[in-house]
Amino acid sequence: MFINFWYPAGRSTDITATPVRRRMLAQDFVLWRDGTGQVHCLANTCIHRGASLADGKVRDGAVPAGEVQCPYHGWRFAGDGRCTAIPSLGKQARIPGRARVDAYPVVEKYGLVFAFLGDLPEEERCPIMDIAEYRGDQPDPGWRATIQHFEWDIDYKRSIENGLDGAHNEFVHPTHGYSGNRDDIRIAVEDYEIVNTEWDSGHFSSRRAPPLADAKMREASGRTVDAIIRGGTGHHGAAQVWTLIHPTDKMSIHQYLFEAPVDEGRTSLFLVNLRNFLVDESEDARMMGRNEVVAFQDRDVLLDVRPVVTPETRTKEFFTPADITIAGYRDKVKAWEDRGWRIDMAEVNRNARRVAYAIPSPARRQHSGWVLDSVPLVAPRAAAAERVAEGQRSSR
Repeated sequence: MFINFWYPAGRSTDITATPVRRRMLAQDFVLWRDGTGQVHCLANTCIHRGASLADGKVRDGAVPAGEVQCPYHGWRFAGDGRCTAIPSLGKQARIPGRARVDAYPVVEKYGLVFAFLGDLPEEERCPIMDIAEYRGDQPDPGWRATIQHFEWDIDYKRSIENGLDGAHNEFVHPTHGYSGNRDDIRIAVEDYEIVNTEWDSGHFSSRRAPPLADAKMREASGRTVDAIIRGGTGHHGAAQVWTLIHPTDKMSIHQYLFEAPVDEGRTSLFLVNLRNFLVDESEDARMMGRNEVVAFQDRDVLLDVRPVVTPETRTKEFFTPADITIAGYRDKVKAWEDRGWRIDMAEVNRNARRVAYAIPSPARRQHSGWVLDSVPLVAPRAAAAERVAEGQRSSR
């Protein structure tokens, strides 16, 4: 799992003036909406005696914007993480500068709340994946959007790579191909138009597809015979996936998956699905039902994939040309490891009962003397050494 990316913490409608707890990157966070409507996200551990801030309440009144109050001893924290009140010291007490918790940048887009979990300055951050069909808070005219949430006992990288996998559709999804009953499904590297940017790797390709299985969608497409269709898929950053499906030249299904690893073996997934057909709200249940069936087919396969966590070296799996986009994602992962962004989960797990960690926030670059330890990270040198060893094994 990696720091320094934007992760979805919930739907915008989920975050109110009542504090909520969210677990991401194997750490806990508290989110709430203040009196001005602004969402805040802090590390959940109170620096006094370790209580859960999410079990407290939001104080307003004398604090118009709203601050979160710890349920144990009433310490209050502003949205920027500063402690503003320590009741046992009295109203006029000077609050020590060290009395702060990590606060994380928050953005609301596409009906979701995103938190930037890391310490990079704004200009160096990977942006949230762009949805071209959105220009503002709502989809462009002619498009209809739905949001669905899933939370499964799978590794998020397994999920990302499944989204990039052009070869699995024929066998996992009966509505996406011919259920493995055709012999002409070979995929060669030259069949892919590769996408490779600073934060993305993916591909576009064309393939033969049967008519849409759903009768109403098939009628909307106007296609009742097999055809060559074009589409593409790719990742953005560590845990976001775009998939563009065009059953006909005029019919489009554009899917954007925003994932947050809860911990090593559990993942929270938010699917923003856009369509330019059957755009009436009454068709949402049909489209969401279709998406759910497909998503559960993926889930059922991934639940039994071993090892549960994606192998750290490619030598532990046998790749084919169809896996070129997955290889591109793993190359990006290696680059982020080289920047020292991978959480050292072995160390986190060793200290799970003895140390309360926090994901380092941008303020750690301006202030020292933090009470909570920063989550341990794999040193870039160690990540590079792993790959050298992998290369030596591959050459034997």
